[in-house]
Amino acid sequence: MEGMLSVIIPVFNEEENLPLLHEKLLATLNTLGRDYEIIFINDGSSDDSAEVIDKLALGHGPTKGVHFRRNLGQTAAMMAGFDFASGEVIVPMDADLQNDPIDVPRLLEVLDQGYDVVSGWRKKRKDSFIRTFPSRVANRLISRISGVRLNDYGCSLKAYRKEVMEGVRLYGEMHRFIPIHASWQGAKVTEIPVTHHPRHKGVSKYGMGRILKVLLDLMVVKFLASYSQKPMYVFGGFGLVCLLLSFLTFGIMLYLRFFVSITFIETPLPTVVAIFFLTGFMCFLMGFLAEIMVRTYHESQGKPTYIVDRTVNFPDP
Repeated sequence: MEGMLSVIIPVFNEEENLPLLHEKLLATLNTLGRDYEIIFINDGSSDDSAEVIDKLALGHGPTKGVHFRRNLGQTAAMMAGFDFASGEVIVPMDADLQNDPIDVPRLLEVLDQGYDVVSGWRKKRKDSFIRTFPSRVANRLISRISGVRLNDYGCSLKAYRKEVMEGVRLYGEMHRFIPIHASWQGAKVTEIPVTHHPRHKGVSKYGMGRILKVLLDLMVVKFLASYSQKPMYVFGGFGLVCLLLSFLTFGIMLYLRFFVSITFIETPLPTVVAIFFLTGFMCFLMGFLAEIMVRTYHESQGKPTYIVDRTVNFPDP
């Protein structure tokens, strides 16, 4: 594959690992025979990572640095990398030397076989059981919910065609869901095993609390993929269920009043009827409002509701 390659690396307090990572990257990328750039995104590091990045960039033209004013998280750093990247192919990777630059050519070779996304799989992961077990559970859950079968969503080492990222905006912990988004847009996604090294220097920035964030973000991704164009299906569906429950409860209330001689004030059913009815009515109003917002967004932004892969016998736009 011809075209420029962009390697983007989010950095947070990795001053000890950056020089060796840069050295290994250069040794690998210089053998590819193509233009490339290395973009370090300093995510508000409190150590000397900023100074190290500046030194590496000044000493090597294709190496660049982006510095955040404060720590915003890996997803924000990844998004900045995609925004600043100039290459037709983008390869993100971690700065902690657990990803091996030697795997980059393998990702590109598989990408050349007609894929749009090639995801790394840390098949022999060098982390503790406390980190690997929850990760396996989360990966299986994500695969089941999304329908995109990958063994390792958490591996940062991936290769993307740049067009896959057009229009994608990342927040929360959603950088790991890019293969899902790409697959839902019709992209061809695959996965290959990659090398994973134990961390030798620095401290891991990942904690158990991240798993909950990932699962919540997955719910958001699934909702947006399924109902962003027709939010009434969600709000209206829930509203319809509430209205049906309201009518059913009202029927039970009448039955108790006229056939069992239990007055309305002896049961909480009138309150339940009112709650279900008002909830259903509000859900319908929210659905209408969401539909208006979707329509306004597409009309104001000129966003089409379809995605064209290619055309035949049409003039170039």
